[in-house]
Amino acid sequence: MGKIIFYEDRNFQGRSYECMSDCSDMSSYLSRCNSCRVENGCFMVYDRPNYMGNQYFLRRGEYSDYMSFGMSDSIRSCRLIPQHRGSYRIRIYERENFQGPNHELMDDCDNIMDRYSLSDCQSCNVIDGHWLMYEQPHYRGRMVYLRPGEYRSMRDIGYSGMRLSSARRIMDSC
Repeated sequence: MGKIIFYEDRNFQGRSYECMSDCSDMSSYLSRCNSCRVENGCFMVYDRPNYMGNQYFLRRGEYSDYMSFGMSDSIRSCRLIPQHRGSYRIRIYERENFQGPNHELMDDCDNIMDRYSLSDCQSCNVIDGHWLMYEQPHYRGRMVYLRPGEYRSMRDIGYSGMRLSSARRIMDSC
């Protein structure tokens, strides 16, 4: 089970809100969120309500300032990433709607374009496990959390124009 505590101010100051599941809009609990402490599990935090905007992966630890992990605004929503035991499989497609060349990944891939000669990754089907896709090779740049399901277009989840260049499994080490 996961547990994250959010604080209104930097350095774990001000009012706090303890969360053990998904929260689509933190404004009903805190006026802002500028630091947090992950006590158990892994979470994605977002700079907009309803799991939109820039997102960041947080594992157990202390985050005294939202800017320390690259966030440019206050945390507005969060999603608990469930523990997954078993295999990891994701099928990536060069174009939207599962079109074009495709490949199945079962392990981390630090450079999709080089390894699979794909010019882009615009849709995917997460068959098993939970994944992070990154905008740049070597797990850099903006990221997007993908849980099991079909993603016909990255635009549908708020990533218009974002090229996905690397993929990493979210392992049980959270």
